[in-house]
Amino acid sequence: MSDRVIDNGADDAERVAELALRPKSLTEFVGQLRVRDQLDLLLSAAKQRKSTADHILFSGPPGLGKTTLAMIVATEMDSPIRITSGPAIQHAGDLASILSSLVEGEILFLDEIHRMSRPAEEMLYLAMEDFRVDVIVGKGAGATSIPLELPHFTLVGATTRAGLLPSPLRDRFGFTAQLDFYEADEISQIIKRSADLLEINIDTTAVVEIASRSRGTPRVANRLLRRVRDYAQVNNEKLVKLEHAKSALEIYEVDQIGLDRLDKSVLTALIKNFNGGPVGVSTLAMAVGEEIETIESLAEPFLVRMGFLARTPRGRIATAAGWSHLGLKPPLSAQIGTDATLFDQDPDIAQ
Repeated sequence: MSDRVIDNGADDAERVAELALRPKSLTEFVGQLRVRDQLDLLLSAAKQRKSTADHILFSGPPGLGKTTLAMIVATEMDSPIRITSGPAIQHAGDLASILSSLVEGEILFLDEIHRMSRPAEEMLYLAMEDFRVDVIVGKGAGATSIPLELPHFTLVGATTRAGLLPSPLRDRFGFTAQLDFYEADEISQIIKRSADLLEINIDTTAVVEIASRSRGTPRVANRLLRRVRDYAQVNNEKLVKLEHAKSALEIYEVDQIGLDRLDKSVLTALIKNFNGGPVGVSTLAMAVGEEIETIESLAEPFLVRMGFLARTPRGRIATAAGWSHLGLKPPLSAQIGTDATLFDQDPDIAQ
């Protein structure tokens, strides 16, 4: 019996709606033009040779389309796809079980591949290169290694932290693609496409407004679009206009450039509680009542990209732009920078 939990009601409908928005082919995929062209060449060549494609690694921040591209690879190659994740593979036996059940030409999508256990990583090296694994039978001096031949498959890995992948694993991927944040016009195209699929009648100005607050991320754009749709539905609006989008996004605390409640909490605590820093990330996380990983993975990347926050050896500091965004006058140190913050050790890093 499967241990998968099946959602019902609104949660199930939301998931179905999200899956329906995913592009099914490279021609439907908006943005990432360079990656699309490279991937199209790779897959077309493999189909002409009637062989499996080289192993593929997608890296980049969350929500940019790594999972969608993995599914597109399976569609373009007309192959089945098996989906799992790094945290789910904690033992070499877990990986051996998955690999031994693959069929010829199957796509194995391994999300968050950098979080695999080390024994599983070492087994994966041999599987990717020679399409076999060595299964250890027995224990101690009587243990025997039995080679198990595998069908030719394509591993598609996805990671948000490519730097954590060991070099031997990275080198075994035939194609590595770094996904970048999307331009505003690309996000607008994605929103228009999603609105059509969801049968939302939306004004162009509302599309542009949602796109400007989507952080260059399709996942965020689609989520905000659904919340704007909810607002229009509850208020019996047949056409989603600019004022409806602004009102809905105000309710969900998403400001004009895309900062949400967590981003603003971190920036506000850094400036008002710690006078702009420097402050260690663990102290900052405690001040806003969140986990360190939440701050580092969800809030900091966007704040750094917008130039509101800087990471220094002594800790996090708010920039002059960060102070100004909150309507506050930055101190002189924030305007010209401080030498001490650039070279001293961050107490949290030292722990």
